[in-house]
Amino acid sequence: MSGALSPPARWTPPGVFVALALTLAIGWLAVTLDGGRLFSQPTTVSLLHVATGLGLVAVGQTLVVLGGSLDLSVAYVVSLSTLVAAETMAGDDGALLPAIALTLAVSAAIGLVNGLLVTVARINPFIATVGVGLLLKGYLDNGYDGPAGKTAPALVKGLGYQRVGPVPVSFLLLLGVTAAAWFVLARTRFGHHLIAVGGDPEVARLSGVRGHRVLVTAHVLCALCAGLAGIYLAGRLGAGAPRVGTEGLYDLESIAAVVLGGTALAGGRGGVIGTVGGVLLLASIDAVFNQLEVDVFFKQVIRGVVIIAAVAVHARRTLRKAT
Repeated sequence: MSGALSPPARWTPPGVFVALALTLAIGWLAVTLDGGRLFSQPTTVSLLHVATGLGLVAVGQTLVVLGGSLDLSVAYVVSLSTLVAAETMAGDDGALLPAIALTLAVSAAIGLVNGLLVTVARINPFIATVGVGLLLKGYLDNGYDGPAGKTAPALVKGLGYQRVGPVPVSFLLLLGVTAAAWFVLARTRFGHHLIAVGGDPEVARLSGVRGHRVLVTAHVLCALCAGLAGIYLAGRLGAGAPRVGTEGLYDLESIAAVVLGGTALAGGRGGVIGTVGGVLLLASIDAVFNQLEVDVFFKQVIRGVVIIAAVAVHARRTLRKAT
């Protein structure tokens, strides 16, 4: 049974990166024929900023999905985090660190509640996290009519707009979080236990893994990633935004990026590298469509087709391996 504790944590699906390369190549050709420039610096910077917000949320979502769970409250956690950060800072650089600490603490508390509802109360993750999300939605809708607070200038300059060449500093933050998550999954006992729980909870339990503790920790880490995304968006927007998470569709988009990256929704197989590839694929599709000025409705239709096709291909590969 010890085999349940040593799953292929470093398995990385190459398909999403092939799809990303094809999307960029075809997109470049279409934009060029239309008279535009896909790889100009402004477009590249915009693409990486879009990828940063979604990527931070999606990396956290990967952790809970690997454990066989799910978090649909992340969009509201993102919105709440922007408000906690901006209102605590109130435009004062001196309050930057306390605001970040408070924002992450609030996010972790929400993740803890999600984890306890899923493990101790044994509520289905979909129901539990949607319920928590609706509670947060009620608070945001009743408490805020629009933007609130003011982000510290240092955060706006440093995380919101500063770049190293064409690469935003915020995207480097995403790469750092991704590297940390990869290390946790590939090199730590918690990572091995998380994938074991997602692969087969009963076998993991018989092997001595404390599945409840592992899943609670995964939910806390997921919420912390959403909190980081909120801090980034507060720096980007200059204020707290009570609907930025839901308008950005960070709940469904993060799950889409996880699936595109090859992580199995049933848990136990996948990784954060593939998820970042999925995030970049979605951001690239957005960038191409924005350059071509494609209708918003049609854009969502195409994104849906891409996700369905990716899931279908992944399912067929899984069936072939099983046979």
